[in-house]
Amino acid sequence: MTTILAPPAAGRAAGVLGAAQAADRELSRQSALRYRAVAAFAMTRPSSVDRPRGERGAMSAERWAGRPELLHGVSEWATQELVVALSLTSTAAEALLVRSLTLVHRLPLTLDALESGTVHAGHVNALLDHVAPVADDAVRGALEADLLAWAGRRGTVCTPAQLRDKARREVLTRNARDAARDLARALRERGVTCRPDRCDGMSVVTALLTTPQAAALITALGAYADALPADGRTREQKMADCLLDLVLRPGGSGLPPVQVVLNVVAPVGALLGGDQLCEIDGQVVPAEVVRALLAALTGQQVTVGDTEPADAGAPDAGAPDAGAPDTDSAEELPPGLADWEAAELAALDAWWDDLQRRVAAGDFDAEPAPSYSDDVGPPDLGPPPDDHIQQTPVPDGWWARADRAVDDASQALLTLERALGHARRTVATAERADAADETGWAGSPAGAVTAAPDALAALAAATAEARDGLADLLGRTAGGGLADRPRLVLTDALTGAMLALTDLPALCRAARDCSGLTTPAETSGHRPGAALDRHVRARDRRCRFPGCRRRVPAGGELDHTVPWPLGPTSAVNLAGYCTGHHRGKHQAPGWRHDLAPDGTLTVTTPTGVVATTTPPPY
Repeated sequence: MTTILAPPAAGRAAGVLGAAQAADRELSRQSALRYRAVAAFAMTRPSSVDRPRGERGAMSAERWAGRPELLHGVSEWATQELVVALSLTSTAAEALLVRSLTLVHRLPLTLDALESGTVHAGHVNALLDHVAPVADDAVRGALEADLLAWAGRRGTVCTPAQLRDKARREVLTRNARDAARDLARALRERGVTCRPDRCDGMSVVTALLTTPQAAALITALGAYADALPADGRTREQKMADCLLDLVLRPGGSGLPPVQVVLNVVAPVGALLGGDQLCEIDGQVVPAEVVRALLAALTGQQVTVGDTEPADAGAPDAGAPDAGAPDTDSAEELPPGLADWEAAELAALDAWWDDLQRRVAAGDFDAEPAPSYSDDVGPPDLGPPPDDHIQQTPVPDGWWARADRAVDDASQALLTLERALGHARRTVATAERADAADETGWAGSPAGAVTAAPDALAALAAATAEARDGLADLLGRTAGGGLADRPRLVLTDALTGAMLALTDLPALCRAARDCSGLTTPAETSGHRPGAALDRHVRARDRRCRFPGCRRRVPAGGELDHTVPWPLGPTSAVNLAGYCTGHHRGKHQAPGWRHDLAPDGTLTVTTPTGVVATTTPPPY
């Protein structure tokens, strides 16, 4: 069957560039065929052909535990076949297996889109990183479908970085509580690592930090580098040298102190304890990260109001009783299994494997099946129905020993079935408890604030204590140690588009005078005034060129779409660019940029491809 390749979202280009587009779509199609073939190959190499775990020469327990879960059913030698067939390293071959099985079983729509040429490898990486790990099948499927539809909109350019950012936002929006748990686990993994670079004599140092810490570190190093005189080094080289000076020679670097500026975007609901998305220097982060940052800056706890349901202390009819094991706290165990259950099942599994090995080897002196301990475990279920067989005297021949081994195996299977039944009941109990917890959280002040459609509704849903805390926060940060007073963005409740930018005093004046809030007036000269400059930068935030996600540099790069003085210095004629795309707008021949009054930018290339961008929503 021949696959029909979809046209590019931005349209087909003319000439050799159109040929490059066709080749790119064909590469995507072939990549999809490769993933399907590798996944089908993996299914022909089941792990049942491998030497059983625990047997001499089998894969070690440590290696098995570290193997991706998707490969538990695949022979360990499948990786080596890929190494030989495709000339890959073992690490790359195993990664290809995991990637192929993930796309086939967890992201089938993404694989279809790759085969049709709608997306390419970079888009697939973004979805694999952020959508594939979502545990709930329904949530993951809806996320995948919506993100693919967004990436394939006609007349747009969607780069992997844009799709990755969109995926982060959607996952945090629809899976906020699980994302918070993932963040807590990631915090325990933070650290600094070092690996050799491809160039001999060089190494790469990687620091895994929280987003605010990383943003502050990069901003500070950039400020130190900018303070140094021009000496032939690039800015990045100066930043690396400053890092070494600050760490290795903290007292003798002679570098002056610098002020770090972080742009934090936090909805009112997030400051009231909700789960709304936030930004730190353009990177989407959970609300809890911003609340923790503001708490550190202001010296007060920003998570005001009770985030738990009011009756959290009362027992729930669907939740396990107080004496039941805490299944939520055991992160390394399967959901619903307590420590003692996992230990019992592991012991039973090891005994059963050992029994199979000894029976196959002719050793019929089988040990009895493991039993539950006296002080923990499920209630006594009574002796098995065939217990009298064990008490009947039997001859001591090899056949009798084999018969007893079969009886032991039957009893082990019965014990295993009972244990699995108990595990199923425990899982069902945990699911009911989790559903009750979600229902209770949705009825709490934090849940009501999260569900609020706009800021006014969030304020109405918040407790009086939360509103007082928010007012105190805005008052304390308006003139404290911050580089600039907080700005309030008024947005369209449906689209998230920015309507006006103001601050607390101006908002109070507008409410008192009934004058309303409007876009800053145009400036008579070429350079926009402070209010207009701030408004356009807050609206655009990143370069408006299709596919670009660089930040708009501070202090410049706001471009007149219709050159001044033919066009006004106003919000409807200004757009933010990075330095390179600002230069390209004026210097690259054959390009056209058109800005609509609502901020929509339409870019037409010399080959006739048309792409549009809109200001990022809040």
